[in-house]
Amino acid sequence: MLSSDTIFAPATGSGRTAVAVVRISGPGAGPALAALIRAPLPPARRLSLRTLREPASGELLDHALVAWLPGPGTATGEDMAELHLHGGPAVRAAVLRCLGGFPGLVPAEPGAFTRRAFLNGRMDLTAVEGLADLIDAETEAQRRQAVRQLDGALGRAVEGWRAVLLDVLAGTEAALDFSDEGDVDDEVLTAAGRDAAAGVRDAIRMALADDRRGERLRDGVTVVLAGPPNAGKSTLLNALARRDVAIVSEMPGTTRDAIEVRCDLGGLPVLLVDTAGLRDSADAIEAEGVARSRRRIDQADLVLWLCEPGGAAPPPLPVPVLTVATKGDLPAAASDGLTISARTGFGLDRLLGEIERFAQGALGAGDALVTRERQRLALERCLHHLDRVVAHGVTLPAELVAEDLRLAVRALGEVAGRVGVEEMLDRLFASFCIGK
Repeated sequence: MLSSDTIFAPATGSGRTAVAVVRISGPGAGPALAALIRAPLPPARRLSLRTLREPASGELLDHALVAWLPGPGTATGEDMAELHLHGGPAVRAAVLRCLGGFPGLVPAEPGAFTRRAFLNGRMDLTAVEGLADLIDAETEAQRRQAVRQLDGALGRAVEGWRAVLLDVLAGTEAALDFSDEGDVDDEVLTAAGRDAAAGVRDAIRMALADDRRGERLRDGVTVVLAGPPNAGKSTLLNALARRDVAIVSEMPGTTRDAIEVRCDLGGLPVLLVDTAGLRDSADAIEAEGVARSRRRIDQADLVLWLCEPGGAAPPPLPVPVLTVATKGDLPAAASDGLTISARTGFGLDRLLGEIERFAQGALGAGDALVTRERQRLALERCLHHLDRVVAHGVTLPAELVAEDLRLAVRALGEVAGRVGVEEMLDRLFASFCIGK
């Protein structure tokens, strides 16, 4: 699916850098490069030192390393060129201005290069999502998971399952097409298909039985700081974040909106959430903050219930709770449980250790195949149809078996981005930076 437009964009950051890389992709990449160097194209897939000049005036732009990359064996599946410029902002701006003057060349939108790679079959959707996650990765565990997806861990599994189901579907449709022929045994085909579908079903079940480790690793284990007003939640958040992110005041009800901070604990991503103190309030704004706090608590992976020594125990909550006695620097702060002082640092190492151990347990030791809710929902739809095939494949009419198999294959196609993902693609590619 080659585009008639040729796109270009810087692939390196703005500002002063040692080298600035500009990428060009599309049918005009070769002519644009030849015009810039005012010479035949250099040897393919090699970096060559060339002088770049403004085509019309001959003005010197830069001495640069250039690469000519003819398609389809390129990152985007199209003809590509790369310009490795000196990294000054003015050099980069002059070259980009020159490229913008070529007919048919347009500045790339965010994610445009990756979109072309996807549309031209160089990447499936799971690999694209892996690339997006790799760009956003903040911890070592997130990086490892993203690289596995980019390398095709889920994509290969899905294509294998899809190939098996397509074979089963072909056999079922053959039984339909030749049902009036005496040499076609419909029951044998259906039984064989059922057994093959059962194997795929079991593999998908195993992939889904991961307690959502992949999604948790992408988003971070959510740890909500909760408790009554003035329990020290905001002070603790600032101490754990090692910067002032929340306002600290002796006045109860200071925190209204939830405040989020992402942390790296032993290579694991943790999302700390400071919430409003839980109490009844006549103040409408504070009451709304308390209601939001309760919702965040219900969605948490772990709640740190903060209270002063001897304070009230946490109410029954639907998630794991770790009770933490705060203000451990005060004389009356003795406690048999976990006691901390966010002001002096007393007990913080122990608290961080408890959070890290919880995160390790929540994320598990194995690698997760499923890393996004979109993938999980599509696999669950596939599983629904395969359950019907396996449970009733011998007794159901062949037409219904074939339809369930078609829908199962379609659901796997959605995982890989083959069908039904057009609206989602715009949102996904918009999250990429320009030049990616």
